[in-house]
Amino acid sequence: MPSGPARVLLADDHALVRQGVRMILNAQPDFAVVAEVDDGAAAVERVAAGGIDLAVLDITMPRMTGLQAARELSRRGSAVPVLILSMHDNEQYLFEALKNGASGYVHKSEADRDLIAACRSALRGEPFLYPGAVTRLIRDYVARRTEDTPTSLLTPREEEILKLIAEGHSGKEIADMLVLSPKTVERHRANLLEKLGMRDRVELTRFAIRTGLIEP
Repeated sequence: MPSGPARVLLADDHALVRQGVRMILNAQPDFAVVAEVDDGAAAVERVAAGGIDLAVLDITMPRMTGLQAARELSRRGSAVPVLILSMHDNEQYLFEALKNGASGYVHKSEADRDLIAACRSALRGEPFLYPGAVTRLIRDYVARRTEDTPTSLLTPREEEILKLIAEGHSGKEIADMLVLSPKTVERHRANLLEKLGMRDRVELTRFAIRTGLIEP
């Protein structure tokens, strides 16, 4: 955190937007807008010139977008945190902003509520996302986990047998419980080991604990 007011760069190609954001920030004792530019390339050069503690970038700008500017600053190894300020409630922009090194993403419609908190979070090295963005990230994470987790490779029967193996039941016990032949149970066990790339019951048990099939 800077010792005095944080020196802020605003980058937006709409002067009225910059004026509104400037008023919000300058009303706080810990912020001072010291530079304004109207395109992403100019923002990169102004940060590189020094004297900036935080860059607030619009997404849609001429010459270089806010996302491109954030990526270029990250590529140059800039230590100045970047906040993306956007009118787009679009999860692709959100993900791209985070991927390109931005510290946060603030929706313009909520700037009067979220901007100050977002700037302070960025200066502390903490991420900031508006509430709708958090919902999107959680939904995307759950969807990816559902697609990517190895348990999605298993049939319901294989998952059932995996659970019983991890609980310590023998092949004969599992066969009796599920009304299957011991050979069928052994075949399922072999398929489990092959699909999951594991060697024995111990590894299967660890996997079952890690994925929540059984409690440790």
